[in-house]
Amino acid sequence: MARDTTDETPISSVEELAAYLEAGCKPEDDWRIGTEHEKFPFFAEDNSPVPYDGERSIRALLEGMREKLGWTPIIDENRIIGLYEPTGMGAISLEPGGQFELSGAPLETIHQTCRESNAHLAQLRQIADPLGIKFLGLGASPKWTLDETPLMPKSRYDIMRAYMPKVGSQGLDMMHRTSTIQVNLDFASEADMRAKMQVSYRLQPIATALFANSPFTDGRPNGMLSWRADIWRDTDPNRTGVLPFVFAEDFGFMDYVEWVLDVPMYFVLREGSYRDCTHVTFRQFMNGALEGEIPDARPNLGDWTNHLSTVFPEVRLKKFIEMRGADGGPWRRICALPAFWVGLTYDAAALDAADALTRDWSLEDVVALRDAVPTEGLNASIRGQSVREIGYEVLSIARAGLQARGRLNPEGFDEAHFLAPLEEIVARGSTAAEQMITEYNSVWACSIEPVFMEYAY
Repeated sequence: MARDTTDETPISSVEELAAYLEAGCKPEDDWRIGTEHEKFPFFAEDNSPVPYDGERSIRALLEGMREKLGWTPIIDENRIIGLYEPTGMGAISLEPGGQFELSGAPLETIHQTCRESNAHLAQLRQIADPLGIKFLGLGASPKWTLDETPLMPKSRYDIMRAYMPKVGSQGLDMMHRTSTIQVNLDFASEADMRAKMQVSYRLQPIATALFANSPFTDGRPNGMLSWRADIWRDTDPNRTGVLPFVFAEDFGFMDYVEWVLDVPMYFVLREGSYRDCTHVTFRQFMNGALEGEIPDARPNLGDWTNHLSTVFPEVRLKKFIEMRGADGGPWRRICALPAFWVGLTYDAAALDAADALTRDWSLEDVVALRDAVPTEGLNASIRGQSVREIGYEVLSIARAGLQARGRLNPEGFDEAHFLAPLEEIVARGSTAAEQMITEYNSVWACSIEPVFMEYAY
């Protein structure tokens, strides 16, 4: 998330919180695609991480992009920590370990998403190349230890750094050493939201396997295909994972609200400062728990919006749905992720087919699959079928859904060709992570250094 929200509209009831989510409902003609992608900056001469400060730094990248784009800076305690386009057409932000993120504009087609990503990377290279900086497209930092990873000076991250070790063993790694591609999608109604959330929760482990791209830690193989996905299994059980209530036949906005209300908070923004609120839940906040501790101790809509951004389930609900299961990766996979989910959820027949394929999968089935794919990838199985076998079926549904949308580029091609990198993975029967491990053990001569050249943007 590029910036935290300030909205002083007071909250007087739980029903208002559900109404906030429901306000995201849109007619199908207004559905859009918002793609986010992160990457690791590194110095080309020695593959070392880029610090926040200095002549060659993260700050210099942000200042250069501000001059190039004319976007508004996001300032935290007099330090630039991001940029946003004033009309809402995109933002640039920093993850805790310096991961450089583009939160893309809400666009109508995946053709536009790909052009946006390509333009962003081209613009960034114009700033970064003279500084000797390049960017790595992997799901996790392959070489630098946690101590070697730079810390970004963002106030909310200071609160999170202190809190994470209290609730899980891998939260600091999640913050500083992982990278993802996400897509944000719309819904028409509560029923449509329910259908999309349920299908997405069932199929999120399939996406995790298809995008598995983080097999290295501290300069050597880590025994997994998606270390990033494994990290999320022990980050903070209160705010992560597969949410059981989503699988209920009558799941709705209020169910999600009731869960989020009982998740411990990270912070509230008051008088321009972040106040640590990790000792209370949002429900307790609504019941007056912060009276006497902070100025204006009654919750407002900005507090709720910010709190929604601090829960991290496999699929997250805001005024849109966020797909959160994929590792970061090369440029083609930035386009492939929205193609996968748009194909499955933006065409009614495809959504019905995806639901029919997965309807009998229980919560226990999905959790077991989600736990298996970080290590087993395409070989993980559910109800006697391998992820590879299911991948064929799911990609066929997604392809049909994209073809049915009929969104053509100027050359007359629809969006289905963006699935090609994923179709190659299931046809080959091995993930990108397995390909990297093979190269590490052969042409790379057990050195991690070549990954920086081969997977740089």
